[in-house]
Amino acid sequence: MPVPWQQLLDWWFGQGTTAREISGEKHALWFGYRSAQDAQARERFGPLCEQALRGELDAWTASPEGWLALILLLDQLPRMIHRGTSQAFAGDVRAQQLVRQGLAHGGDVLLAPIQRVFIYLVLEHAEDLAQQELAVAQFEQLCEIAAADEQPLFDDFLDYARRHRAVIARFGRFPHRNAMLGRELSEAERAFLAEPGSRF
Repeated sequence: MPVPWQQLLDWWFGQGTTAREISGEKHALWFGYRSAQDAQARERFGPLCEQALRGELDAWTASPEGWLALILLLDQLPRMIHRGTSQAFAGDVRAQQLVRQGLAHGGDVLLAPIQRVFIYLVLEHAEDLAQQELAVAQFEQLCEIAAADEQPLFDDFLDYARRHRAVIARFGRFPHRNAMLGRELSEAERAFLAEPGSRF
């Protein structure tokens, strides 16, 4: 009998066998906005996402793959299902707790490097410098173990982690979230958001 999270992992990671193949197939899903993708996430996984946000799927953490899937439901899926609203970030605190707990007992190393990216992205999403520092350290470790032909892919992930850390070090928060969260922009944040590449 298939485990309850397998359809989500298949959708998110596809059928590739290497990090390059998986990223090549799924990069647009992971990092590109398409309304059809958001609709698919909502239709296929909306109920599971809501269960995760209510804390009803915490038993999934008993398995590394279940832990990963739960983190996707708390961190990545709300950003698609509730894009442009404060609900996009509703699972962040719980996802960060689950990631820190998993890292404490080495649960991340039981996953493939490309899967671990989505564990560490939770820390990269945190408006907290200590978690940003941890994200960078984890991505540095991935770069150290990456195969030579996959080095550019993991270098790119590390570069994004460093850029996120720099924003939090400068502002203590992500200015591009302010409108969604009802926060006032400072003049420095306003000037920053006018720069190319300032929105992740």
